[in-house]
Amino acid sequence: MYAIVEIAGQQFKVEKDKKLFVHHLDAEEGASVDFDKVLLVDNDGKVAVGTPTVKGAKITAKVLEHVKGEKVIVFKKKRRKSYQKMNGHRQQFTQIQVETIVG
Repeated sequence: MYAIVEIAGQQFKVEKDKKLFVHHLDAEEGASVDFDKVLLVDNDGKVAVGTPTVKGAKITAKVLEHVKGEKVIVFKKKRRKSYQKMNGHRQQFTQIQVETIVG
């Protein structure tokens, strides 16, 4: 059984006990989080496609930890103009583990 769910503006394919990194969520570590925007549910060949979401479907996940991603370097340069600028950032992520899929 798997589902396609929208979390923080991105779509993920989730299965039971699967761990994944999503954009930073405002939840404590160890807390349980519910996601209601389930777009598709596949239960052993029985596919339910939402318009736009599947009614009554819900994903429950546990927040494992908050981490930072790899550093991304942004480098801008204009040749022959003596202009170059270097910048970088590290994105905030939350690692979650899917506990149940209802739908």
